[in-house]
Amino acid sequence: MRATKLFTPIKLRGVELPNRVLISPMSQYSAIDGLVQDWHRFHTAGLARGGPGSAMIEVAAVTRDGRGTPGDLGIWSDEQIPGLAELARIMATHGVIPSIQIGHAGRKASTGRPWEGNRPLALSSAELAWETTAASSVPVQEGWPVPRALDTPELAGLVSSFRAAAARAVSAGYRLVEIHAAHGYLLHSFLSPVTNLRQDQYGGSLENRMRFPLQVAAAVRDALPSDIPLSVRISAVDGIEGGWQLADSIVFSRELKALGVDLVDCSSGGIQAPATAGQGPLAVKRGPGFQVPFAQTVKQEAGIATIAVGLIVDPEQAEAILAENKADLVAIGREALHNPNWPLHARLALQADPDYLAWPEQYGWWLKRRPKVFQE
Repeated sequence: MRATKLFTPIKLRGVELPNRVLISPMSQYSAIDGLVQDWHRFHTAGLARGGPGSAMIEVAAVTRDGRGTPGDLGIWSDEQIPGLAELARIMATHGVIPSIQIGHAGRKASTGRPWEGNRPLALSSAELAWETTAASSVPVQEGWPVPRALDTPELAGLVSSFRAAAARAVSAGYRLVEIHAAHGYLLHSFLSPVTNLRQDQYGGSLENRMRFPLQVAAAVRDALPSDIPLSVRISAVDGIEGGWQLADSIVFSRELKALGVDLVDCSSGGIQAPATAGQGPLAVKRGPGFQVPFAQTVKQEAGIATIAVGLIVDPEQAEAILAENKADLVAIGREALHNPNWPLHARLALQADPDYLAWPEQYGWWLKRRPKVFQE
């Protein structure tokens, strides 16, 4: 049996993850009025059986209007707690630390599901559309609806919504909470100078543009028990001219650390395009581990633990990221959809569990006998 960094426990505040594989939050667009459905249960159980240290439930909207699509999960109502608690229980039953991402889609709200075109509902299903809001009245792309700029009282209300969502997450049994402040959604729209054109205390300088996201982080930290860790997902760079830069992410991460944030989840892009996609000559070039350098730089320069994400598909690649101290956790996304047992297969590939001891007993006792069959 080989010792690995990938399958070494990590303690964050009062929570110990059994290993350093985190399953990224991946929206399933299958909720009804924000409520958990059977698909979420099946999906979560499959990922949990794969043996990650933690599996993060897809972003749950802190307000109804904060949903990206009509199928997004919600955490704006106490009625949503039982379903979310069921998903947390499924993970805990498999020895996986339950975690959840909370957020607000901002100007990217009110869109159709990806397989339905991923277009603004206002352009395709006006009767289903709702108003979108953001830091400033800057649309995502030409032809998209123009969002309404939020006023100061509304920002205070949203801080309270994030605080209430964090409390609901704790009530539902989640032991790690992440704030989504990336990919062009509401909090990112305040951070980026491309989308924040405000003239008040929330716009202009870097200090002002960080103000609202930091208020949200402070409120969520305050709502969480002291033993529960808090993560913030950022777009480390916008990848467009005049946009958010890596140097800004370092300053922001230092401020987050000072507020009691424990992890920075380092993604990129999305300010002028869906998800993490970038446009133009400055866009981050995609490839295996293409966002790992962001996690490494933030970790080293801001002195905070980081999560590396972005086309991490190979076990040796994941192990090297951690062994070389480039990040503290690795997040597996679409590769886990392709292979929900990725963590277990990674143990085999790294010779960390040659006897299938980490597999569910119902599977492991069969599988450990299989090599002998092939030798006969």
